[in-house]
Amino acid sequence: MAMFVHLTPRANISRVRRSGVRTTMGNEGVHGVFCFPVLPSYTVTHQWLRELARHHGPRGLVGVYLRLPDDEPVTVGHYGDSDGPNRVAAAEAVRVVAGLEDPRGWEVFIPRKVTRSEVHRIREVRQITGWRYFPDAHGTAPYTCQSCVEPGGYGSRHLLERNPHPLDGPPPPPRILLERIAEASNRGDTIALREALSWLGHRRRGPLDRVTALSGHPEPLVRATLAEAITPWGTPGVDTLLAHLAEDPDPKVREAATLAIEIRSTNSSG
Repeated sequence: MAMFVHLTPRANISRVRRSGVRTTMGNEGVHGVFCFPVLPSYTVTHQWLRELARHHGPRGLVGVYLRLPDDEPVTVGHYGDSDGPNRVAAAEAVRVVAGLEDPRGWEVFIPRKVTRSEVHRIREVRQITGWRYFPDAHGTAPYTCQSCVEPGGYGSRHLLERNPHPLDGPPPPPRILLERIAEASNRGDTIALREALSWLGHRRRGPLDRVTALSGHPEPLVRATLAEAITPWGTPGVDTLLAHLAEDPDPKVREAATLAIEIRSTNSSG
């Protein structure tokens, strides 16, 4: 039996004990459970804790330890790998991760719900374990755009004062941004095109009909930026466009669209 750990908010303990670990949207639009092999190193095993803790409540996370049959189908890979994860058996996933020189950023995905009988135990974990943002982020100049700096986070005000981001501040009017998008498209300047799209992402509503055609842009980063930009929009048709992008042939575009769908779902339910 292969052993994995899944990190979940402490508030979910009762539900996990009652009915197991429910699924979330994962790779390629498949619902399942993210986890990591239990290795001899406590720090490596629980490396995702600090990063995941940034997106959950103040009560912290707990470790849910799972036992799966060795031949259970899972996927394994690095979260930043553009080629996507590999489909292997659970025991092989453990072997692959354990044999890596640097397993930070790797993850295992179980494409189904984890049942109550497969939960071996639930235990407290040290909340200071792991990395934040990305491995080796410590010592790297932090990003200071509005989407990267946590509002009200420790030191966020001084960080923004010391190193303001060029995309912060009042966005240009939509008319100007649409002109920039048209000009950048004609020049084939994907950097300027993505910058203009990012500015549009600062708005609550946007000219969806004027940017929908970019869902067919040949550059995947443009399509991914489009998904990110329209995430906060209340314009009718955004969900339909995101659903289309979630089926994009490029994994980075699918990831951006899937995350956008999850954010919109969470905001609407909250």
